[in-house]
Amino acid sequence: MKAIRYRVYGPPDVIELEETAKPGIADDGVLVRVRAASVNPGDWHLLRGDPYIFRAVAGLTRPKAHGLGADLAGVVEAVGKSVSRFAPGDEVYGCAPGSFAEYVAVPESGPLTRKPAGFTFEQAAAVPTSAQTALQALRDKGRLAPGQRVLVNGAAGGIGTFAVQLAKAYGAEVTGVCGGGNVELVRSIGADHVIDYTKEDFTRTGHRYDVVLDNVGNRRVADCRRILTPTGTYLHNNGTGGRWVGVMSRIAGLSVLNLFVRHSLPVFTTRENADDLAVLRELAEAGKLTPVIERTHPLSEVPEAIAHVERGHAKGKVVITV
Repeated sequence: MKAIRYRVYGPPDVIELEETAKPGIADDGVLVRVRAASVNPGDWHLLRGDPYIFRAVAGLTRPKAHGLGADLAGVVEAVGKSVSRFAPGDEVYGCAPGSFAEYVAVPESGPLTRKPAGFTFEQAAAVPTSAQTALQALRDKGRLAPGQRVLVNGAAGGIGTFAVQLAKAYGAEVTGVCGGGNVELVRSIGADHVIDYTKEDFTRTGHRYDVVLDNVGNRRVADCRRILTPTGTYLHNNGTGGRWVGVMSRIAGLSVLNLFVRHSLPVFTTRENADDLAVLRELAEAGKLTPVIERTHPLSEVPEAIAHVERGHAKGKVVITV
């Protein structure tokens, strides 16, 4: 099969498209023929080995794993003898390491489930990581309830476009923050109010919010807390930080601050799982969740796709067709 591989840390031009063996599957494994995958910021962080603290797990001087990609949609090719949830021919979507490849193997109990009906493979592949992040942030950490006011900073990005739609689906009044070129896009996916950050500072409008989901990190936490209601929640969800520890320093600071203030400042990481993928499928099939896809690239153009996402201004999702 053809698969994307990288064997040294570095920029996108260290990526190679290689011929390699098709993965085998265990008794509880599912072999998926990948039809589409999508790019996430985590892909370029892995590629760069940035921040350096992650290399303690990923490999100090060279990556231990050589594949890239996490999200996928495709067709089940084969299943292990103990698998009962899936059968060859099933159209599925979910998460698996190394999804920039023609085939991946996923455990039956892993983050994999039936693809949303009516979605193309490209649309389905755009959903898993970004939409699960938005869902778990708003529903689980933000404890979002109907009638609450939510602000999404970075509303035109991969996570932000899903967050706007999910907040609306849960009955919130949503304000999206984005650049001037994306105002109509953010309004079209359901935002009640849109702030162009090039013209207005969202932390100085005088409005208060029950939940602020910050996907950018371009304002101080103190400034973001100023726009919260007395018991509001600030959700930090961005990778800004230094080359050595990255966002970990800000997370540590929030964890300490959370002990001393009335506001909720929870730290969270996305937990990819089949149950939440099923929730997202139901929302998609109900017409409440539609991916925003800026562009698609073939497998051979993964370096260009990752470089575009790394520059930080992708609108919605960038998808790889396989």
